[in-house]
Amino acid sequence: MKPAQQKDRLKRLITYYAPQKKHLAADMAFAITGAGLSIIIPLLIRYITNELTHENPEGALQTVIVLLGALLLLLAAAVYCNYFVSYYGHLMGTHIEFAMRNDIFSHYQKLSFRFFDNQKVGQLMARVTNDLHDISEMLHHAPEEIVISSIKFFGTFILLLCIDWRLTAVAVVPMPFLLWFAMVYNKKLRHAYARNRAKMASVNETIESNLSGIREVMSFGNEESEIEKFTEGNAFFVESKRDTYRHMAIYNSVLNAAATFITIAVAGAGAIMYFITSIQLDLSDLILFMLCIHNFTEPIDMVVKITEWIHSGLSGFDRFLQIMDIEPEIKNSPNAEVLHEVKGDIEFENVSFSYEKGSDVFSNLSFSVAAGEYVALVGASGVGKSTLCSLIPRFYDVTGGSVKVDGRDVKSVTTDSLRAHIGIVQQDAHLFTGTIGENIRFGNKRASNEEVIAAAKKAHAHEFIMALPDGYDTHIGYRGTKLSSGEQQRLAIARVFLKNPQILILDEATSMLDPESELTIQTALDELAENRTTFVIAHRLSTVYNAKRILVLTKDGIVEQGSHEYLMQVGGVYASLYNKSLVQDGV
Repeated sequence: MKPAQQKDRLKRLITYYAPQKKHLAADMAFAITGAGLSIIIPLLIRYITNELTHENPEGALQTVIVLLGALLLLLAAAVYCNYFVSYYGHLMGTHIEFAMRNDIFSHYQKLSFRFFDNQKVGQLMARVTNDLHDISEMLHHAPEEIVISSIKFFGTFILLLCIDWRLTAVAVVPMPFLLWFAMVYNKKLRHAYARNRAKMASVNETIESNLSGIREVMSFGNEESEIEKFTEGNAFFVESKRDTYRHMAIYNSVLNAAATFITIAVAGAGAIMYFITSIQLDLSDLILFMLCIHNFTEPIDMVVKITEWIHSGLSGFDRFLQIMDIEPEIKNSPNAEVLHEVKGDIEFENVSFSYEKGSDVFSNLSFSVAAGEYVALVGASGVGKSTLCSLIPRFYDVTGGSVKVDGRDVKSVTTDSLRAHIGIVQQDAHLFTGTIGENIRFGNKRASNEEVIAAAKKAHAHEFIMALPDGYDTHIGYRGTKLSSGEQQRLAIARVFLKNPQILILDEATSMLDPESELTIQTALDELAENRTTFVIAHRLSTVYNAKRILVLTKDGIVEQGSHEYLMQVGGVYASLYNKSLVQDGV
């Protein structure tokens, strides 16, 4: 990463501290106090063991009792400092994680269909869960531990120098090696953590794919093959972890060994100085030195944890920024206006569209639909029927030409106000985890219970809802798995009734239903379409023959249009498609 990019990353990371500056200041204050106390306490112990030995026993005893009381108070203060740093530090990290999770989830809502077409849900979920947890751990642990370790290391270093510079020199000798070693292995750990992120996201993706399609897995008897596929992916994750842990084990072992070596070296040098050489060294000073050497070597041990937090957190933050830096493809123009009243006139004017450059789904497509008109859109699979309708609410933007609603280019109005006037019922009705009432109210969050019930009645859903134990408060399970396909579809229709849009898109809304359910749903759809501009996309052409106008779409654009009777008389593309559909339906 270039220096400018690192600076920008750090700047953006720090912005998440701003709302938590009071927490951060308090956390740092208690961290500094706690670290300072860890240096002061050994000094008092030295005073007790050194200075007081020269006083008379009675006076020394009284002073010792006072100092021991002071030591207990300092210990209590140190305990509270550690409690505050641990509790409020974690709380600060949680608030930061909350803010970042809100930011990335909100950003997901702004991204276009094109973005989600190229993404895997498991990967996106990992950004919101695992990555943010590691970022949170880094943001609250790393700063406080760097401060604590720095104070302990440099404060103790000065204290050790004051006690005996020769023993201090012995303790400092291994430091250049440790610094070099840390730099080398930090780089290896950084790359290892990045690989872990990618592998873990892949495992999450496999889990999400399997669980969301568990019925298909079981119906085809593919449990074993899914387990094998997951085991293979999981094994790659274990392999990447093994590489990381190998580096961590070497790193941890060497640093711990170095810390122990320093302690042994100082103890040996002190013993030689005290018992063998003529160098003057008080036993109390040697005892204090050995007490303080732990404070001197402890930050070396903490380097391992700090390094892990930083590498893991920065790796997650880089992935977080990868998403946050994606510019929403569909966004309001600076002078976009709110679309208020809508009649429902739709016009496609020389429209071209492609998912990838050089591969147009259609080009120079022109047609218009009058307000309140019921239009069927038919054609072979893959010619772009659903894509064409997705251009009206701006789920995708045209690559050429314009789509207009009531004479206004959809790009000239805000997307929220545009979509507020459009209702969509798709082939696969997506229901959310929650109750039936909550799913219907998704069409209008401010709707009253009476309005929800009225919408359900229009969708022919009220009867089956009331037959359930908890009625509208019945929980439907993940994606409505407790309901039949027909019941799910009726709830989807009910929420569009509740939304009450002027423009309606029915995307093969009955193609997956049994004949009895289809008849009920088709009745509800016909009622929903009354007095609304309606686009019907149907694979089974027998369901659209009564449309006043049928548009026949091929790779060459709209090649035919008219009523069912007219198109059958022409004997062209539509007649061929219709006859094939009758054969498929067994008519």
